[in-house]
Amino acid sequence: MAKEIIMPKFGFTQENSEILEWLKKEGEKVEKGDPIAVVSTDKISMEVEAPETGILSGISHKVGEIVPVTEIIAYILQPGEALPEASSKKPEIAPAKVEAAPQVSSIVKISPLAVKLIEEHQINAAELTGTGARGQVSRKDVEDFLARRSTPEGKIKATPAARRVGKELQVDLHGITGSGPEGRIQATDVSLRKATPVIQKAPGGLPGVLKEIPLIGMRRMIADNMARSMREAPHMTLQIDVQMDAVEALRKSANEKITEKNSRISATAVIVKAVTLAIKKNPIVNSQFASEKILVFSDINIGVATALEEGLIVPVIHAADQRTVSQISIVLNDLALRARENKLKPEDLANGTFTISNLGMFGIDRFTAIINPPQSAILAVGAIKRQMVPDDTEDQVIRIKKMLTFTLSADHRVMDGVQAAYFLAELRNILEKPEELV
Repeated sequence: MAKEIIMPKFGFTQENSEILEWLKKEGEKVEKGDPIAVVSTDKISMEVEAPETGILSGISHKVGEIVPVTEIIAYILQPGEALPEASSKKPEIAPAKVEAAPQVSSIVKISPLAVKLIEEHQINAAELTGTGARGQVSRKDVEDFLARRSTPEGKIKATPAARRVGKELQVDLHGITGSGPEGRIQATDVSLRKATPVIQKAPGGLPGVLKEIPLIGMRRMIADNMARSMREAPHMTLQIDVQMDAVEALRKSANEKITEKNSRISATAVIVKAVTLAIKKNPIVNSQFASEKILVFSDINIGVATALEEGLIVPVIHAADQRTVSQISIVLNDLALRARENKLKPEDLANGTFTISNLGMFGIDRFTAIINPPQSAILAVGAIKRQMVPDDTEDQVIRIKKMLTFTLSADHRVMDGVQAAYFLAELRNILEKPEELV
């Protein structure tokens, strides 16, 4: 009997997903557990696996289509088995096409031990990535390349993002050395493998187009969410400068006693904890606008915006107010690592009530962030900078202080400026006298 493959439901509130890529072709034999498609939901890409061994048939949706969850997207048939009658009339799906990777350079430095292997296996040297001194190709590089080439395409260790980029740039993933865990190919590996693109002149005097980026998957979701937020939520923004000397001294003292690297306290972890304490005294910022009512949440789930190659993703620290600063640091490190490796689960992104966006590590002094719907506020965090500040004494002595600018974007339908100001003032009080944090 034909085995149905349905669009899986990855989250409780999820209604549909977008098909980003078919990893297997119509009529191709697959093994149980083989990844056959990549779909996108709530800013993350997930692989759909074959439910059993057989022949992939009846693919009913093309790449880019939005499909309701639980809808049948294909079948697994056994030899001689026919598709169910209802699925016999299906749209034509073009077979997947894999083109050879373009040559990056005609000059490749190769060690003598690698030359023999290259000649024996008739390898195009331009397809090899050298890991030796000054990019020299070693024997191990050739052996690794042969091992990857002998692996079926669907079995390549690559993130869904890397597969998409490879398809866009027409790069064969077999010729790439993965920089991720266990040699898993990342999207950056594919981008670096692509030769320098040729700028195509557009007709009619328009500027030359370097590259076309399809508005699919995460990029489409970000575009939709941000446009909806700016369209529906009247943003108001407030800024406050905070002295961070006490916090930095506290962090330094705490980290000197911590031996495990992933447990070291980051500035972001301290800010997350301070935000939870400020929310407890100003709960209106921990809410959302819902038609004819405002929902103020008791749970404090802090999302921390994380930049990926494909766009911005917001993993959530659930019950952040119930965690210590050290525990928050550990969770932050884990979420950031799994985000980069595309291993986040839907629940890691669900039920955020307030978002922090920190661009301080990029040297940005201050910026204004767009509210992450359906939340009602987002806190933009700049870089810690040394500034001359008058001391709070009668003689007004000028001192050098470590300053940080926080910018709160808030939904004016939910709160007034005074309420947002109270939150920022409380946040400053906590960070300038951080004893409560520990």
